[in-house]
Amino acid sequence: MPASYDFIIIGAGIVGLTVARELLSRYPRASIAVLDKEQKPGIHASGRNSGILHSGIYYAKDTLKAKVCSRGANLLYEFSREHGIDCNKNGKVILATSEDQLPTMDTLVRNAKTNNIKADKIDNKHLLEIEPFARPALSAIYCPDTAAIDSQAVMDTLYRLLMKDGVKFIFSCKLLALTSTDEISTSSGVFSYGYLFNCAGAYADKIAHMDSTALEYALVPFKGTYWKLAEHARHKVRGNIYPAPDINMPFLGVHLSRTISNEVYAGPTAIPALGRENYGVLSDLKFNEAFPIVGKLCKMYIKNKNNFRAFSHTEISKYFKSRFIKELKTLVTRIESDDLVPTSKTGIRPQLINSKTGELEMDYIIKRTINKLHVLNAISPAFTSSFAFAEIIVNKSETI
Repeated sequence: MPASYDFIIIGAGIVGLTVARELLSRYPRASIAVLDKEQKPGIHASGRNSGILHSGIYYAKDTLKAKVCSRGANLLYEFSREHGIDCNKNGKVILATSEDQLPTMDTLVRNAKTNNIKADKIDNKHLLEIEPFARPALSAIYCPDTAAIDSQAVMDTLYRLLMKDGVKFIFSCKLLALTSTDEISTSSGVFSYGYLFNCAGAYADKIAHMDSTALEYALVPFKGTYWKLAEHARHKVRGNIYPAPDINMPFLGVHLSRTISNEVYAGPTAIPALGRENYGVLSDLKFNEAFPIVGKLCKMYIKNKNNFRAFSHTEISKYFKSRFIKELKTLVTRIESDDLVPTSKTGIRPQLINSKTGELEMDYIIKRTINKLHVLNAISPAFTSSFAFAEIIVNKSETI
């Protein structure tokens, strides 16, 4: 007889752990198992995230991200205080440095008002009081609730609490097949379940495809690399300094963030990666995975949806330090080459594209079948959103 659980969660990242927590709160007597192919929780995106709790100001009210980001940040902040996890509301300024960015700043303020986010336009005098080395801007917004958090401590605490409450964790367990409507085959054996949650991050699309679900979506990974400020230059950033988002580009662009350990990171890039775990140049590169990704990237370049050609050229140029510094100089004054030092910090953004339209999907996607739920495109700000996002995920699973 296969081992049987009321709920099985595939993926021990932040989404998988918070879903387990939410299930426990609703069904305290249920048997719950979390399966992961790695040897411990949070090896990939959750363990490599920026450690910044975002305010949610970027997201329009009709998006799922808007519904869960601000609330998720508040819940995670409360969780950190309850369990003694370091968390510091060091704030964020967003700068518009060109005339064409001004309408975007107005949109961000409207988003903040709609989503009950603390955010105000400030003048350059106030800006320089908050961030003395910020470049004076045509318009600036201050978000006081943006925070730095010890994200690894969050993962460790969740894991410890879930284990204490009886959740079974099965590591080094790779999913091989969905063998029937209520069984899965894994490298650790066969398991049966009442309900299955696919929270597998960069592999969630592959698992959904096993279930003949979300076939119109495919993953294209993007690699985020960083520099960090040398110790002598860290004083130039007190909290977080971001550019106004370019509405013609899919991602936010280079920014500066002070972490809970008081290091200041500059980045990330968003360079197309050749694998779901291709953190280095050639590390974890699998040719059977790389070739389909290259094919998708070529199609995206040709179709040029989301202004992909200009985006690709811009991001690739950031491999050159001089170009990277030029980007930073739009945000801070007196930043020089010796202020930046290399760092091994690298992450993968498991970005979904719609194969039918060729467009990048920018919101979270949830697909449900009879007794399975697939969480797709759980990209930034998934860590910030996770506690509130888990509520919605479990709500969806309960919908008839």
